[in-house]
Amino acid sequence: MNNIALIDSFGDFKEEKGISKIDLMAIIEDSLKTLLRKRYDSDDHFDVVVNPDKGDFQIFLNKTIVEDQMSEDDDLEIEISEAKKIDPTFEVGEEYTVEIPIEQLGRRNILTLKQILSGKLQEHNNAMLYKEFEGRLGEIVIGEVHHIRKTHIILLDDEGNEFILPQKKQIPSDFFKKGESIRAIVESVDFKGAKPQITVSRTSPTFLDRLLEFEIPEIQDGTINIRASVREPGEKAKVAVDALDDRIDPVGACVGVRGSRIHGVVRELRNENIDVIQWSKDPEVYIKRALGNMSINKIEVNDDENSVMVYAPVEEISKIIGRRGVNIRLASELTGYTIDVYRETSEDDDVALDEFKDEIEEWIIDEFKKIGLETAKSVLDKDTDALANIVDLEEETIEEVKQILRAEFED
Repeated sequence: MNNIALIDSFGDFKEEKGISKIDLMAIIEDSLKTLLRKRYDSDDHFDVVVNPDKGDFQIFLNKTIVEDQMSEDDDLEIEISEAKKIDPTFEVGEEYTVEIPIEQLGRRNILTLKQILSGKLQEHNNAMLYKEFEGRLGEIVIGEVHHIRKTHIILLDDEGNEFILPQKKQIPSDFFKKGESIRAIVESVDFKGAKPQITVSRTSPTFLDRLLEFEIPEIQDGTINIRASVREPGEKAKVAVDALDDRIDPVGACVGVRGSRIHGVVRELRNENIDVIQWSKDPEVYIKRALGNMSINKIEVNDDENSVMVYAPVEEISKIIGRRGVNIRLASELTGYTIDVYRETSEDDDVALDEFKDEIEEWIIDEFKKIGLETAKSVLDKDTDALANIVDLEEETIEEVKQILRAEFED
């Protein structure tokens, strides 16, 4: 097999992987030198010349001219008498250069060379793949479900690139079938052995950002900026947006008429509830917006400790906190402040006794209501001894009730 035939034998691989002729020639040169090191322990006596225009290469051996009967290695040395037959001007100590045809390396070494080439071509492909996707971190990719494993899903894109979607990077309500197309963002690229492993995610806030960019032209062209975004995947998300032009309503532009613009994003995120709010440089305004459309009486910001105390009517507390604390937790992450919420009551505020049925037995509440005491403060205002004389309750029971009622106002 001559050198051109050897290069041509890798033509299919070159076309499949998209390796340029120059890159292929560099790989061939490196592979030849690797083979020479294996064959002769060193490539110091060899020159490899690769010609990308002609698509061929040459191997030159530089032999050292030694005295007759002094040659210790026929591969690397030539006696002076033999050298002078080629050129009478040669002297001992000089170098004699001769081209070595690829066939001279022998069939076994040529097979070894092909193996080295294949390995280095694969290394090149892996390096290029790593470089490509390292530059695409945070981008959306689309892959088809190829394998479904217990801990992850393997996806393949149109070019045959493999993505790993771990279970923890899937939205809790995600359910995929083999052959289904999935959108996700490139979250990380690492080498697993010699091969790059591309990990994608559907739970990252960046995935939400990219979906919004895709659906909303004003975000694509930079008219509207996403200042921050946080998520509880599959449940709730909050996004703070801002417009470069004060005449633009960034929230309205993102949501669209009757939610038309954001509907596609919600559907992709498995009906995740998305709150879009307008960012503000005023912490009080920003925090209030982040908590949602709630009645808040007062906000006290402590910038030194990055903390906030929010005072709200008792009936708003559960809304501010949200189910399992999701709303207040996301608001804290979005704004960067630790948020604590407190009930705020005035002297006129009172709570009906019926609101305490989870803590006080209903028959006890009925005893107070029989004498016209239907609110917490109406009971607290009465002396325990006096109450014991007019209701069918023990003083100990009355004091226990009062303790529960006092705790409401102390909180």
